[in-house]
Amino acid sequence: MTLRIDTLVVADPPSAWAEAGFTVGDDAICRIGGVGVELAGRDRGFGIVGWSLGGLPPGAGDGVDGIPTGRSDTAASSPAVHRNGVTAIDHVVLMSPDLDRTVSALGDLGMQPRRERDATLGDRPIRQIFYRFGETVVEVVGSPATSGPGPSTLWGITYVVADIEESARFFGDRTAPIKAAVQPGRSITTLRHQELGLSVRTALMSARPPRA
Repeated sequence: MTLRIDTLVVADPPSAWAEAGFTVGDDAICRIGGVGVELAGRDRGFGIVGWSLGGLPPGAGDGVDGIPTGRSDTAASSPAVHRNGVTAIDHVVLMSPDLDRTVSALGDLGMQPRRERDATLGDRPIRQIFYRFGETVVEVVGSPATSGPGPSTLWGITYVVADIEESARFFGDRTAPIKAAVQPGRSITTLRHQELGLSVRTALMSARPPRA
């Protein structure tokens, strides 16, 4: 059985996400595709502070390479409709200080990478290693040549939107110019999330084009 992301725990107030065009339930959970985003408030810290995973094998601990991890046996949540046009989570970025260690930790849970890609972040070489967690991709990012101590962290979220032009208009000058994504046939823009009171680095991406 493959792992799936059931919940991401984010240290933001529900009001900030509601003002950013997300529908948030009375339980402070924002349901995006089959993933629930639990908005735990600033008392929990900053950014994505943990997750719950379905399909964890027996004996798995309460952390994945240092990321606080809960076990989930619930069915996928029903998606909500969001004013900003978001329909699903395309991928979650996991920053690793030690790629070999992170790959080993995920391998212990039965996860195998789908593909790898070398790129740059600013002027630094990075390696991206992609995993499929249910409907969501987890993109593990780290240095291909160096390693360091400390835990991995959940760094950012890229969402799928129904119409990227409409979503960019919704956010106005809080988005960067739309550009071609790495994935063929898709477009992407980044959101100036801090101006909206969000602590999670955020990008918006057009849906995958229909297969020919």
